[in-house]
Amino acid sequence: MVVDFLAKYYENIEKYPVLSQVEPGYLSKRFPSSAPQDEEPMEAILDDVHQHIFPGLTHWQSPNFFAYYQTNTSTAAILGEMLCAGFNVAGFNWVSSPAATELESLVMDWLGKMLDLPRPFLPFGNGGGVIEGNTSEAITCTLTAARDRVLRKLGHNSIAKLVVYGSDQTNCSFQKAARVVGIDPRNFRALKTTRSTLFGLSPDSLEKAICLDINAGLIPLYLCATVGTTSCAAVDPLEPLCKVASKFSMWIHVDAAYTGASCICPEYRKFINGVEFADSFSFNAHKWLLTPLDCCCLWVKDPNALVNSLSTDPEYLKNEATESKQVIDYADWQLSLSRRFRALKLWLVLRSHGVQNLRSHIRNHCRLAKLFEELVEEDPQFEVVFPINFALVCFRIRPSGVAGMSNGHVDNEQGEAWKLNEVNRLNAQLLYAINASGRVFMSHTTVGGVYVLRFAVGRRL
Repeated sequence: MVVDFLAKYYENIEKYPVLSQVEPGYLSKRFPSSAPQDEEPMEAILDDVHQHIFPGLTHWQSPNFFAYYQTNTSTAAILGEMLCAGFNVAGFNWVSSPAATELESLVMDWLGKMLDLPRPFLPFGNGGGVIEGNTSEAITCTLTAARDRVLRKLGHNSIAKLVVYGSDQTNCSFQKAARVVGIDPRNFRALKTTRSTLFGLSPDSLEKAICLDINAGLIPLYLCATVGTTSCAAVDPLEPLCKVASKFSMWIHVDAAYTGASCICPEYRKFINGVEFADSFSFNAHKWLLTPLDCCCLWVKDPNALVNSLSTDPEYLKNEATESKQVIDYADWQLSLSRRFRALKLWLVLRSHGVQNLRSHIRNHCRLAKLFEELVEEDPQFEVVFPINFALVCFRIRPSGVAGMSNGHVDNEQGEAWKLNEVNRLNAQLLYAINASGRVFMSHTTVGGVYVLRFAVGRRL
C-alpha cells in the first residue's frame, strides 16, 4: 500500500504547489492532542497523510523545485532505505553486523576511486572513508581530531588560543562545529571575500590573518576550504590555500558538500585539484548523487586521528575482532554510537545506475543550468550575477531595468546605496510572488550586498 501510495505521489507530484502554503501550527488543529488508545487501520493513516500531511509538505522532489541545493533520490535508493529499515541493524562495530561495516568500506573505496581521490585518502594508502549523517558531523569530527592532536602536545589549557579559519561564504555548519568543540567564538575567522576573487577565499588574506593571530599569541588550528559555497557555488583555490595552511601545520578540511558529486565527471575533477594537500575531504551524496538523506561521505588520510578522539572503548563493547585490530569499528569515526546501514542505499545506487549514467545525470543538470543562463541573458531586464561552474544560476533584475534608477539623485555614495536597496527590494518582491504562486520554488542569497535569486537545477530527470 505504501509503495503504491508513493508511486502515485510521484505520478502526480507536479500538480502540488511546490512550496507549502500552510500557516504555522496548522497540524495541531487537524489531529488529536493525544495518541490513540487502540490500533488504527493503515488505510485511515494513509488517508490522513494525503489529507493533512501533504498540504504541509514542500515537495523537494518536484521538477519545479529549484531552491537551496537539491536533495534528490531514486528508486534504487528508496529500495535501499527499505532494506536498511527492514534489517534495522545498529552497526556500531564490526561484530555487531560485519556486512554493514565491510559494505561501507567497499562503497567508500569505490566512490573514492570514482572521484580520483589521492592514494593517501584510500585504504591501500592508509586512509579511509566513512558515511556520516551530514556535513556538520563531518566537520565536527575532523575539527575534534584536529583540536585533540594539538592539545595533546600543548596541554588542554591551550584550547582558548586555538583559531579556525574559513571565509564569509563558508557554510554555517562550520561555525556550529567550532562552538561544539569548544573554540572561543572570538577565534572564529570568517575572512571577507570579494568579487575580484569570485568570492573564493584569498590565500593572501588567509596568510595575513594567520600571521596576525600568531603575533597575538594565538594558535592556528584548522582551515575549512569550500568547493561550491552555499550562496553562489564559489570555489576556494585549494592548492594555494593548502600551501599556506600547511606552513603552519594546520588541519585542512575540504568541504565539497554540493559539488563533490560532480567530480566523478573528469571535466569537473579540476575543481578539487589540490585536495592531495588536505587532511580530510567530504561531500554529500544526498545532494546530487541520487541518494536520499542522510549520506555525507568523508575521507581522512589518518583514520587514527578520528579514533584517538572519538573512541570510548567500554567493557560491554569489547570483542575479539576489535582487539585483533583487523577490523574497522565505525562508531569510533563518528559522534554517535549506533549507526544506520547507510551504505546499502549508496551501494544500490552505484550498482543500479553505474558510473556512466551517474555522470550523465550530473551533466544534464549542468547543461540545463547553462540553458537557463542563456534564457536569462536574452532578456535585457535580467542579468546573471555570478559565473556558473555547476548547476546553480544566480540572477536578478538589472538596476537598469528598474523604473526611476536613472534619476539624478543616485550619482553619489548615498544615492548608490539607495539604488542598491531599491533593486534588492524589487528582486525580493519578485521572488515572493514566484514562490507564492506555488508553480515554482526558488530561494535567495545576498553576496557582496547584492540580493540574487538562486535557481538550482537538481531534480531527477
